[in-house]
Amino acid sequence: MTVTQDMSFVALISNASLLVQLVMALLLLVSAMSWTYIFRKVFAIRGATAQTNAFENAFWSGANLNALYEEVTANRRRNGRNGALERIFEAGMEEYRKARVSFSGKDIDTSALLDGARRAMRAAYQREMDALESHLSFLASVGSVSPYVGLFGTVWGIMNSFRGLANVQQATLAAVAPGIAEALVATAIGLFAAIPAVVAYNRFSHDIDRLAIRFESFIEEFSNILQRQAR
Repeated sequence: MTVTQDMSFVALISNASLLVQLVMALLLLVSAMSWTYIFRKVFAIRGATAQTNAFENAFWSGANLNALYEEVTANRRRNGRNGALERIFEAGMEEYRKARVSFSGKDIDTSALLDGARRAMRAAYQREMDALESHLSFLASVGSVSPYVGLFGTVWGIMNSFRGLANVQQATLAAVAPGIAEALVATAIGLFAAIPAVVAYNRFSHDIDRLAIRFESFIEEFSNILQRQAR
């Protein structure tokens, strides 16, 4: 077997101790899971942004609120799922319409109307944010913990390499280098798992924060519109 073959990446993994191999396998599994969540989150955030843009254009185009509500409700029943901002609008409008019916023939309590609609929209907002932020904590954990898990495998592998030197009369670099190289692969895999997770977490957090600001701004602006209509 040549030196190149001995020091190849596959050979370093296969020649590592069992514990180090388990650490590598764990890190590769975690990396695969994080990449799965990354791709799913990319499509989810892109979809949420596109749906938010489309609904904002329809909302601010001057369409009648009742007609828009009926259209959103029909789309949900037909497609099974609307965009996040559409669901927030639907929750607030539905509560507002129910409250208007309950005040039929009575003096309208504007504050009660608006409070109910606002609470419904805030509840829908929280549900949407929980859905958008799902799996972000996993990416954060992978980014922060994976390097230390890889370092643990490296330390263990180096310890085994130096323990093996106890049975060698003359310690040379050639004797200890393969074991150290095997151990350092664990750190490399840990960084391979951590770096994309950290980058993705920071990017997704930024994008979700921007969506949250847009949702909150819409709730306030829509509440003002409902207040003017309730008078």
